[in-house]
Amino acid sequence: MRFRRNTDNGELQGFLDHQTSLTGELSYSGTLRIDGNVHGSISTNDCLIVGERATIHADVKAGEVRIYGSVFGNVEGVRKIEIASTGLLRGDARTASLVIDEGGAFLGRSRNFDRTEDGDAPAPDGASAVDADTA
Repeated sequence: MRFRRNTDNGELQGFLDHQTSLTGELSYSGTLRIDGNVHGSISTNDCLIVGERATIHADVKAGEVRIYGSVFGNVEGVRKIEIASTGLLRGDARTASLVIDEGGAFLGRSRNFDRTEDGDAPAPDGASAVDADTA
C-alpha cells in the first residue's frame, strides 16, 4: 500500500497496487485508489477510485466513485458515480449524479437518491429508476 500521492483532483491518501488482493470489509477516510482485487464490501464517505487494472467484487458505499476498471456489485455514490471509457459496472447504481463516458459500460439499474431522505431538495420528477443495458 502506498500513501500520500497527488491525483488530478486532490491528494490520494491510499493506494492498493495491482498485485494486491483483499477479502473482507474495507472502510476508510480520504481518497483511495484500488488497482488490485477486492472481494467483500467497501465503505467511505469520501472518494473511491477504481483503477484500470482493478477487479472489484463488492458492494460499495461512498461519497464519490470513479470507475476505470471493473466493478461487480451494487454501488452507492452519494454525490457522484463516474464510469470512464475503460470502466465497467455490473450491478445497480444509486447516486445523485451518474456519468458514463463514451465506451464505458453499465449493466444494471440506476436510481437517483431521494434527497428528501437526506434533508436536501427533492429529486426531479421522473428521476426514480432507469434500466441500463449497454456494453
